[in-house]
Amino acid sequence: MSESAAPSVEAPAQADFTWKPSVTMGKFAMWVFLGTEIMFFTGLIGTYLVLRMGADRWPAPAEELNVPLTALNTFFLICSSVTMMFSLKAIQENDQGRCNLFLFFTIAIGGMFVGIQGIEYQALISENFVPSAGVFQSTFFIMTGFHGLHVMAGVTILICVWVQSLRGKYNKNDYSALEIAGLYWHFVDLVWILLFTLVYLM
Repeated sequence: MSESAAPSVEAPAQADFTWKPSVTMGKFAMWVFLGTEIMFFTGLIGTYLVLRMGADRWPAPAEELNVPLTALNTFFLICSSVTMMFSLKAIQENDQGRCNLFLFFTIAIGGMFVGIQGIEYQALISENFVPSAGVFQSTFFIMTGFHGLHVMAGVTILICVWVQSLRGKYNKNDYSALEIAGLYWHFVDLVWILLFTLVYLM
């Protein structure tokens, strides 16, 4: 009597435990950097609030600063966040031409913001509104000046990204540098909205 063949036993499939991060290292590094920037501006704003609350008298911003001009400049900067968002959306749709166009608009608006801020500084200094004139003046120049430097750095970064985009470096499958630059730019815009509210409107 023949024995039946033994049933074959298949080896169990091995589960894939390879960990795949949901964000790129570049984006993670930017988030860490923005965390340090949040702490930096928190220190500036906290110092400003302490000095303001401890002052016997604080000048009315509307009497010292050109609030309408800066409000318009703030609107321009907010628009640059919109154009930055459109640029990223365009490259996700693999539309390089529209991506380059909106990226150029973002750079132009950022440069215009810095230029208008320079005009404001020149007008204030001509009226003897200088850092040595008082606490209000010194905190104004420190806070807006540091932010202005961040905007200039952002414009420089965007120019580099734009040049690479013009060369066809990015597509719908590879646009991490553009996304990282956008994170920084949106952060700079959000910080300015906060600074404008505290320094110019309150």
